[in-house]
Amino acid sequence: MKFNKPTKKWALIWFIFALIFALAVLPVPAQLPIKYVDRESGQIKTEKVYGEEWLKWLYHNPVGEATLWTIAKRKIVSSVYGNMMEKPSSADKIQPFIKEYGVNINIAQDQSFNSFNDFFIRKLKPEARPIVADSLAVASPADGKILAYENVNKSDFYIKGVKFNVQSFLNDKELGKKYENGAMIVFRLAPPDYHRYHFPVSGMTASSNIKIDGDYYSVNPLALREKAEIFWLNKREYGVIKSPVFGDVVMEEVGATMVGSMIQTYTGTNVKKGQEKGYFKFGGSTVVLLFEKDKIKIDNDLLMNTSKGLETTIKMGEQIAVKK
Repeated sequence: MKFNKPTKKWALIWFIFALIFALAVLPVPAQLPIKYVDRESGQIKTEKVYGEEWLKWLYHNPVGEATLWTIAKRKIVSSVYGNMMEKPSSADKIQPFIKEYGVNINIAQDQSFNSFNDFFIRKLKPEARPIVADSLAVASPADGKILAYENVNKSDFYIKGVKFNVQSFLNDKELGKKYENGAMIVFRLAPPDYHRYHFPVSGMTASSNIKIDGDYYSVNPLALREKAEIFWLNKREYGVIKSPVFGDVVMEEVGATMVGSMIQTYTGTNVKKGQEKGYFKFGGSTVVLLFEKDKIKIDNDLLMNTSKGLETTIKMGEQIAVKK
């Protein structure tokens, strides 16, 4: 039987589609679970990851990786999904989400929400997150899981011996040099976490952040295991807090897949420890603090857990370091 040219063309197209489908449904290699230390109990626990199967497919399947590179990392995808989470119909997702991830809604200021994102950016009752009172202590700026490094230059960040590149992260060589041998503390916010972030120290800062354009890769460890440089590829913005106690402290917020946007809510230039700085719209996100060399002493439990490759749960307002 002979095929004419159009028939051969369609046969080739169907073959390509069949090959793509076959690759897309290939089993994803088994991934190590994400372990972390619960700071309150000291127990090692396993994280329940929002969208875990989707993340595994994106970062560990050949078709998924192509989708990530061409579509998923783009701003438009996160913006579209973020807009969906603003619609009143998205409120139907709230109660199942609360139940699935054990979110304590009783500490929220409001108990009813107009959309999923309204729930996502919920404010908490002030007494739910007391701020460490000691003026020589640094407060956690957010809820989430934390990694802490006393010296960025002497620490491998996450995987494959890839060192955290401060200059690329700040997109500023001169400023980056100032923090190369300083301390770095990373706060990873998963979707079930409280998503407002606060100033870790008191001082003076500019009235607006410096914004750095970038992509929207996931900041979940399932993604970071494959692509450690995500932190200097993603969209991010930062400000410098000039503290009379802790020197010049960089506070940088990093966007991620499905993060609608980062909204800065503070005004003025005088800021107080524990004061709200802003919030992330829907998605998992990250806050990074950078301190100059020898300005702080990070709490021992955070350093010890990090040295073992384990994040530690943290709540906004808790002590994470003291003046050195």
